[in-house]
Amino acid sequence: MNRKVILYIATSLDGYIAQPNDDLSFLSIVEQEGQDYGYADFVKTVDTVIVGRKTYDKVISMGFDFPHADKDAYIITRTPRPSIGSVKFYTDDLKSLVEKLKSENGKNIFCDGGAEIVNELLKDNLIDEFIISVIPILVGNGTKLFKDSRPEQKLELVSVKSFDKGLTQLHYKRADN
Repeated sequence: MNRKVILYIATSLDGYIAQPNDDLSFLSIVEQEGQDYGYADFVKTVDTVIVGRKTYDKVISMGFDFPHADKDAYIITRTPRPSIGSVKFYTDDLKSLVEKLKSENGKNIFCDGGAEIVNELLKDNLIDEFIISVIPILVGNGTKLFKDSRPEQKLELVSVKSFDKGLTQLHYKRADN
């Protein structure tokens, strides 16, 4: 099986994954009981998660257990820390890690953010698919999902889904896949 790196993330219509001070409250405008926007089905297709340290710390600071502790998880950081079960704090080269993971057998690899990790992977054309949930809000400022000065990458549309609360989910794959 060819493992794919899949970015599954939410963004405002104007391209922000967080407001200033890492505020994620705008995501709540699409919360709906019983609706997970395909997340549960998606996570069944992955056995490995890559996430940035800032994103990891944000989840932990909100009082949650790390939701991917049941998978091989790599927290990309510059500061070494001891592993916590299957959660590894990874300080080496991200491209080397992803190439190694993609060469191994297993399910797909979930990139769960944040923006620094996404943009580092984009520089090396290492994201195979993009599942982006667009939240119907213009937040105006914060952390942009896609930064400038990265290579152009052509994508092919796989699907578009719209939901009652106005969320639109775009699924693309790299055109060269």
